[in-house]
Amino acid sequence: MKFNTVFCVAGAILLNIAGGLGQSDVCGEAPLNTKIIGGQNATAGSWPWQASINSLPSGHHVCSGSLINKEWVLTAVYCVQNINASDIVIYLGRLTQNGSNPFEISRTVAEVIKHPKYDSFDSSLALVKLSSSVTFTDYIKPVCLAAAGSIFVAGTESWVTGWGMVNEGKYPDILQEVEVPVVSNTECNKTYEGSITDNFICAGFLKAEGKAPCVRDSGSPLVTKQGSVWIQSGVFISAFFCGYAGFPDIYVRVSEHQDWISNYTSSSEPELVPQPIVSVFDGGSNTLLSFPLALMCSIVPLILIFF
Repeated sequence: MKFNTVFCVAGAILLNIAGGLGQSDVCGEAPLNTKIIGGQNATAGSWPWQASINSLPSGHHVCSGSLINKEWVLTAVYCVQNINASDIVIYLGRLTQNGSNPFEISRTVAEVIKHPKYDSFDSSLALVKLSSSVTFTDYIKPVCLAAAGSIFVAGTESWVTGWGMVNEGKYPDILQEVEVPVVSNTECNKTYEGSITDNFICAGFLKAEGKAPCVRDSGSPLVTKQGSVWIQSGVFISAFFCGYAGFPDIYVRVSEHQDWISNYTSSSEPELVPQPIVSVFDGGSNTLLSFPLALMCSIVPLILIFF
């Protein structure tokens, strides 16, 4: 059993090096992203799917979202619940809220689709259709979405980005980025007294205060890198504790809403990672693979027979 497991893991790592299967040629690419640590200003093009949702009447940023294809943005329902679609403008390719953004484009909103169970905390998502489709550049690209059945084990390093509050009452001009580990739903439930359903994914720090999304970060994407591709696992909805020790942040789990997302975006389908994401322990870090584990474990031993 141990012998087969070693081959299974070794094969997984080789397959990961060769490249994930079923990946889009466009989604999840961030060629200008070179960051390896978090809690700091982002740079132009680091997160090309990041959307800034602004209120036209106030002219202010109110929430974040993620570009999932050329026509649609995924966000939290709170971001669009109490505002008319005609009063929303979405900026893509934006880095700073007040400075120059030479790679930026803007779109008004043609339609807002709220999840049918949006009043339930664990389904509080919204899809925003742009007034016209966008052309992809290095600074504006869609993120890949985690498909149904995707697994992100505890400790999986992920990133969250936004323009939310960084100090009490203070908001940054420049997009912020921070790296956070996934927290298992079992562990997260110990803090939130059993209220964490399968529709949630938690991320943050259990034993120390850490940098985290906060007020006006609703709708921010939680993403994980798989090879050279970035995959969105969650949408930020909870700003109750803002990185306070022992209180992980709560996100709606994208993979649990694949059917709903695909139903409304079928004319311009977002790229869904088609296989569950399996985590392989590798020297203390989690390597994420896009390959069915059972199939891989049956193929690799056959290959090795010939060596």
